[in-house]
Parts: sequence; C-alpha cells; structure tokens
Amino acid sequence: MMSLAIMLPAATIYYWQAWCYLAVFFIGVSIITIYIFLHDKSLLQSRLKVGTIAETRKAQKIIQAFASLGFIGMYIVAGFDYRYQWSGMPPIIWIAADGMLILTWALFFVIFKKNTFLSATIEVQQHQHIITDGPYAVVRHPMYAAAILLFIFTPLALGSLWALLSLPLMIIVLVLRCLDEEKALTQQLQGYTAYCKKVPFRLIPFLW
Repeated sequence: MMSLAIMLPAATIYYWQAWCYLAVFFIGVSIITIYIFLHDKSLLQSRLKVGTIAETRKAQKIIQAFASLGFIGMYIVAGFDYRYQWSGMPPIIWIAADGMLILTWALFFVIFKKNTFLSATIEVQQHQHIITDGPYAVVRHPMYAAAILLFIFTPLALGSLWALLSLPLMIIVLVLRCLDEEKALTQQLQGYTAYCKKVPFRLIPFLW
C-alpha cells in the first residue's frame, strides 16, 4: 500500500529516492518485528491491533483516521512532486534524510526494547507499570517524538518539499493523541500523575 501510494502518482518505477526510503522503512520495521517476535510475543500481539477500528476511545478513532489520511497524503504528494519535478531537491538532502531515518529507526528499536506495554492502541494492560528510565526519563512519549522525526524526514527522503505540507496536520494529530492518552493513563494507571510531575515534557525536551 505504501509503495502504491508513492509509485502510482509518480507514474514510474524509476523513483530511486522512493526505493531507498522504502528499503530503510521496511528494514527498520523488519528488525523490530523480528526482535519482538523472538523476545516479547505479548508486545507483538498487542501491536497487531492497530488503526481506527482497533481503538476503543472515540477520540482516538477520529485521531487515527486523520493520521492515516495525513500519512498517505504525504506519500501521494511526494509521488506527484517527483512526477512533475516541483521541488528539484539536490541529492545530498534526500541522502542525508535517509541517514536520519536510519537513526530514527534505531530510536524506535530502543523504545520498543524498553517498553513491553507499547500497545498500538490506547489501553492500560494487566500488570502494566510505568517505564521511567531510558527515553522515558527525557520525555513522556518518546514513541511519538520519534514519529515526529519520521514525519519530518520522510518527505525529504522522498525528495519532496511539498510533502512537508502534511507535517502540521501530523503534529496536531500527535499532540491530540498525547493529550487524550494522558487523560486515560491518569485515570487508569496508578502513579502516572507522579510520573508526569517527574518528567514534565511530553514530546520535546525543554519545550513541551
């Protein structure tokens, strides 16, 4: 689906920036999936319940719908950008963006390794406790912080400045998801209020 969303608007299979991006993306996903399959099958099972249908909170269903539209829209715009050469981006930028995406996937790996309760939906699992070390000692939602990096570098890796237009929507969606998730965790997860006082920043250290 990702490949089609990019390649069909581009109207060519010779979109080398896209192939490099897809390689980085799927290698990153594969490494994380293999790791949690071998070491944390309960986490893998919880990650399979994903998307609008899987969410139980109405607000999250709406948020996930907009997130999906924004992410697919990013790919479609990038494809059309390549087709009509709107951006004319020098190769050094998309190559550097791919390098930053590799680091972003490394951050995702650390987060998945640290937090076994990292469900794809907003829920409090049985015997769940608060993770307070590693990335969680810096910001309360390191997964979403890494997602912002993914949203920033994806358009650049695809060689499209125009695809960055979806970035404000994606950030708004993440902020709303953070706020609603914290509302649920404050109500359902013991000790979360104290954790919020200990780690005051949600997504960006020293800013928010």
